[in-house]
Amino acid sequence: MANRVVITSVGVVSALGFSTGEIVRSLEDGGAVMVPTGFEGDVWAFPLEREFDVRRFTGRCRNARYLNRGARFCVASAMAAVKGAEPAGHMWERAGLFVGAGPNLDIGNEFPEIRSGAIDSKSLSALWILKFLPNTAASVIADLAGIHGENATIGTACAASLQAIGEAFRKIRHGDLDVALAGGGDSRLSPGGILAYRKAQALQTEEPGRGQEYSPFSAARAGFVPGEGGAFVVLENLEHARSRGTRIIAEICGYGASMDGYNMTAPDPSGRWAEAAVRSALNESGMAPARVDVVCAHGTGTVLNDAMEADLIARVFGEHRPMVTALKSRIGHLAAACGAVELSIGLACMEHGYVPEIRHLEEPCRAGIDFVLAPRSAQVSTMLIQNFGFGGQNSALVVNKWEN
Repeated sequence: MANRVVITSVGVVSALGFSTGEIVRSLEDGGAVMVPTGFEGDVWAFPLEREFDVRRFTGRCRNARYLNRGARFCVASAMAAVKGAEPAGHMWERAGLFVGAGPNLDIGNEFPEIRSGAIDSKSLSALWILKFLPNTAASVIADLAGIHGENATIGTACAASLQAIGEAFRKIRHGDLDVALAGGGDSRLSPGGILAYRKAQALQTEEPGRGQEYSPFSAARAGFVPGEGGAFVVLENLEHARSRGTRIIAEICGYGASMDGYNMTAPDPSGRWAEAAVRSALNESGMAPARVDVVCAHGTGTVLNDAMEADLIARVFGEHRPMVTALKSRIGHLAAACGAVELSIGLACMEHGYVPEIRHLEEPCRAGIDFVLAPRSAQVSTMLIQNFGFGGQNSALVVNKWEN
């Protein structure tokens, strides 16, 4: 018999705040503010503080110098989740660790003296490679938290952190682990990161308020606005959580993942395999689509993704019309970290009976879907989260609010 898997702690570092209370208050006040990136004048973003100090979350950290900016968000949010779990005894020794991570694209700042392909210089760190290894954040988290169990660092683009949580869920569900720490962190707010997305023509580049607002699922959408941050959750076998008397926040009921096998950057316009991931998560949860109260959509604001995703939602839910929100309109697109951060924000909203609107959405790209156009007070019991990434990566998670 499969184990039930519950969330017992959340750590988050986002442009909306670092706690559930801060996040909901920020959403009610209008949310994070977009600002120019500085290095690309016509590209706007949702940044965190420029001089982010990971030691605020870790205390003394001998390896902080080896963390790139996205990895710092990863470690900070992971240690916030660890602290919030109030672990008992040697709980972390056999715990699992599942991390969604993206590439370090801050190449210009890491190698300012590069000429004709030669990167070596007197100022180059002996272990500069660590800022580019995908598992550096996991290594630092394991060192700080004392985690020694099964683990994986997952690099499936914008599906990565949700997939990391899903894989941890499966390990506990099938009895391989009792406890796992799962999530991710990322930042592409660097000259190299922005250049990559600009060249891919994925960014909205018109200044907000001058005829173009960032609004996923808008008929006038023109690309995404980048953000940054991280989030982790502590997952436990229900009986393990009960045995130590810890607070239970929510239950993960189902997970699905798939690949389009279609294009390196564009989604399969039929949405066939993305839909398969969503239906797989629903099937594992044992719930019919009519049980879903709110869909936390991937909703990037790109022409191709939003069209595919809106059609997918219409097919899966038919006559049932769950509320559909898109949190990227409030925090930007966090790339590999988006799923974990959107889950953490969704949990905060569930707790407070609040569903945030898709900011600036006035004319949706598709009829027949209950896009949230204004904030709502609503008791949400079941939430579906879905993320889709470059390479045709798809992931989905079904989460229930925990009711004592």
